[in-house]
Amino acid sequence: MSKVTQFASESVCAGHPDKVADQISDALLDAYLAQDSTSHVAIETLVAHDRVVLAGEVTSTGKVNVEDVVRACIKRLGYTNPAWGFSDQTVIENYLHTQSPQIAQTVDDFGAGDQGMMFGYACDETPELLPLPIALAHALTKALDAAREAQDIPYLRPDGKAQVVVSYQNDRPVSVEHVTIAVPHSEDVSPQTVADDIYTKLVQPVLARYGYSVERQNVVINGGGVWYIPGPSTDAGLTGRKIIVDSYGGFARVGGGAFSGKDPSKVDRSGAYAARYIAKNIVAAGLAREVEVALAYYIGAKEPVMLTLNTYDTASAAEKELYDFARRVLVPSVKNIVTQLNLQRPLYAATAAYGHFGRPEFPWEQVVTLK
Repeated sequence: MSKVTQFASESVCAGHPDKVADQISDALLDAYLAQDSTSHVAIETLVAHDRVVLAGEVTSTGKVNVEDVVRACIKRLGYTNPAWGFSDQTVIENYLHTQSPQIAQTVDDFGAGDQGMMFGYACDETPELLPLPIALAHALTKALDAAREAQDIPYLRPDGKAQVVVSYQNDRPVSVEHVTIAVPHSEDVSPQTVADDIYTKLVQPVLARYGYSVERQNVVINGGGVWYIPGPSTDAGLTGRKIIVDSYGGFARVGGGAFSGKDPSKVDRSGAYAARYIAKNIVAAGLAREVEVALAYYIGAKEPVMLTLNTYDTASAAEKELYDFARRVLVPSVKNIVTQLNLQRPLYAATAAYGHFGRPEFPWEQVVTLK
């Protein structure tokens, strides 16, 4: 008898409060890197009713108008109506200060900015080499935002979530069992209209792109009834609170540190990108159907103190060949990660919605051909 299991993953829209916070932190990071590629940045953002609070450290020669960057980010995300309790006119409190000199001296020569463990993962379930549940959830939230921005579904408002339940048989995805969508909308549109439009215009087409479908009775849209007021006025948001959404949807292990608001000297971010880069290239090369790469560093470390591979008995190559291949793809010293993946540049604001992995525009998603 075959083994049957189910797994669910969720994603959130770019206007979700936690993602608003992530994108503000990364927009500020980009602004500093655009002026000074060696900027050291660790910015935390809290968003709440009519309030943005910034805290953390910045050491940079860049001169950034922090308030302008924050307001532009909020406006881009669609929060322009003060009646929602959060908008580009919201109060901003800035508590940023310079980085501790004790930490600065460890990272100026490409030492790790902190201790920690990082995990990278890849599998052959989808073209993105991601697990199917998180790939579908991201595709749905991205489609929600695109439909709002393009006015294809004009009554939608910023914010929203998607969750997908996938059935597995013998460790392979076989069907989509359930989809949950939550999205705010204008008051003059009925819940039935919202449900019909989301199912017909978004859920069915997105799943079809991956070769799947789901019955209408297995789709819940705004299970609470109605949702009018989006964003931080309804639910406060905080940088780094969506690390499962940012990574693999709970399907694989993740490290203890979040990504957003951190420059690449912080291995929470750059080490996780390196681990994904190695994992994706192993699967893309056909050396395993599934692999987890684990790294660990201590503060000031130039090299990882741990590098392990777990292929879950799906490898088509010997263990030594896998480790040799991994190090040929990328030697995971802090300096080499930053240099080979060209991470000291403003590319981070775009990472802070729809996950950091499975998107070909990012350097850690590139597949290399080794001679």
